[in-house]
Order: sequence, then C-alpha cells, then structure tokens
Amino acid sequence: MAARDPEATKARIFEAAVGEFARHGVAGARIDRIAAEAKANKQLIYAYYGNKGELFASVLERKMLDLAISVPVDPDDIEGWIDRLLDYHAAHPELLRLLFWEGMEYGAGELPDEDERQAHYARKVAAVRDGQERGVITDAIPAADLLFLLVAMANWASVMPQMKRILVGGDDTDAVRLRASIKQAARRIVSG
Repeated sequence: MAARDPEATKARIFEAAVGEFARHGVAGARIDRIAAEAKANKQLIYAYYGNKGELFASVLERKMLDLAISVPVDPDDIEGWIDRLLDYHAAHPELLRLLFWEGMEYGAGELPDEDERQAHYARKVAAVRDGQERGVITDAIPAADLLFLLVAMANWASVMPQMKRILVGGDDTDAVRLRASIKQAARRIVSG
C-alpha cells in the first residue's frame, strides 16, 4: 500500500479548486466536484482549507501572490511591465476569472483577507508613487488611480474576450495591434 502524501493531496485539491472557482465562481463551485477532480475526500478539503469561502480566499491569495512575485510594478519601464502583465494573464487566465467572480460575488462589500489585499496593492501603489517622486511618471494623476487605470487597460481584453473580438478583431494581427495600442495609451497616461 502506498504511503499518503498530504502535501501532494493539498496541491491536487488546490489545483482542482482553481479550475472549479474559475469556471463557476464561489456560489456555483461545488466541493464534490473539487474532491472528485483532486481524487480526495471532502473531509480533507475542509480539514486543509476550511469552508468553500475560505478555500476560495486561499486560492485567490496564492494566485495574487504569484502575480506579485512574477510581475512587480516597474515605474521605470511601464511598457515592459504592461507587456509582462499581458503575457502573465495570457498564460494564467484563471486569475482574472477568479477576480471577476470575486467582484460579482462580493461587489463593493468587504473581502475575506481584505487587509492583506490592501497591503499587496499598497506596495504596488508605492512603486508608482516612487516613480512619480523621481519624475519618471506624471504626478497629475494620484498613484492609486494611475495604477487602477493601467491595470484596467492591461486586463480588460482578457476579462472580456468577446468585446475584444467584436471591437478589435480576433486574429493575431489584431492582438499585436491592440497590445501596441495599450502600451501607447499607458505611455501617454504616465507621461502626462
């Protein structure tokens, strides 16, 4: 009989939860489907991660941390940062889906682990503010607002692919053109 590997089981549960929440959101996700996909029993999911809401918060927290580590804000190279952000979301579309579901489910209400999320974004805003203080980014727009606008521009095509296809087109040439347009818009916004 093979020995149990709790870390491998936790990893399978986590990956199954990512897929389930990305497809169905918090309300539509089912612990039964996560357990079946992970080849684990429901009791282990509750033991390792708590209830469904806590599991969703854990999934989103880890995915956000991965993004923060993989694509830190670079006020000295906004266009490069936009490129890296676009590439990251193309490779990891589940993160934006998770954030979209979170927004639909929680609205403007307080989020689980909101303090940690605010700290996460405060570091990004501080990087933008640093660029403003050094004069590499305009200070005409408050740092938090500027970051929000840049992230929105970079993420919207991935969040709303149907609008991208209808408005911009759906082939590779259209995608290249849109990326160049997003970078040009970012350059203009940060230069004032």
